[in-house]
Amino acid sequence: MNKEDIISSGLLELYALGIASPEEQIQVEEGLRLYPEVKQELDAIELSLESYAQAHAMEPSAEVKNKILSQIVESNLPDANTTEEKVHHIVEENSKVLQQNVYRIPAFFKIAAAAILIALIYSIILNYSYNKKYESVKDELAVAQEKIKENQQAAIAMKDQLNVMSDKSALPIVLKGTAKDPDALAKIYWIKNNGDVYVDPTNLPEAPAGKQYQLWAIVDGKPVDAGMITTKKSIYHIQKMKSFGHAEAFAITLEKEGGSPTPTMDQMFVIAKI
Repeated sequence: MNKEDIISSGLLELYALGIASPEEQIQVEEGLRLYPEVKQELDAIELSLESYAQAHAMEPSAEVKNKILSQIVESNLPDANTTEEKVHHIVEENSKVLQQNVYRIPAFFKIAAAAILIALIYSIILNYSYNKKYESVKDELAVAQEKIKENQQAAIAMKDQLNVMSDKSALPIVLKGTAKDPDALAKIYWIKNNGDVYVDPTNLPEAPAGKQYQLWAIVDGKPVDAGMITTKKSIYHIQKMKSFGHAEAFAITLEKEGGSPTPTMDQMFVIAKI
């Protein structure tokens, strides 16, 4: 392992805590021998753990401290020949030992504190990872739901088309292209018994931005607005238009978006007489 792998792998933390496996200890010690940077990182980790342990150390109460001190003195009681000065010396020396030990943090607490710290960091990373995955899955679900909605709408449109096309009262009328666009084509389904009109604009060119196709019915020699037609690629299906009791012909012109009160004759794309 190179120095970057050793530093980023978490082996140094395990080594500092004394819970690295024999194989991991060998890897760390080899890194310490080869790379000064690994030694610096280990020193920093140990210092951090020591600082954390010291920050959470607790001094024993005066009562506990005196009791321990008394036991130490009693275990080192002087004999009859011991002078008062020697007794004072024994007390002073044992007091120093006690002072050193009461602030010493057992290795268990150092390991526990470091383990808690590592677990906290791991938990934060894990939560972040799960949150990112949740957001990704939520986005994918929204896309899937939108696709399902589109498919449902397409299925409904297809059912409507089949109903119109299979209606025995429907009179299909093909509107052929004019000089404006000889290849343009559209179809009208005129339901004779109720006057309903449906248009299939599938073979019309897509309307440019700001423009929209408009259907006209020629009634008593005059053009009458029969409704606006949608030709967006994803909405090519039979559309119901305005109804007429009778008509002599139908035509489709390209108008400004929203329609026009009268047809623009030089923008007539298809026409058919009945």
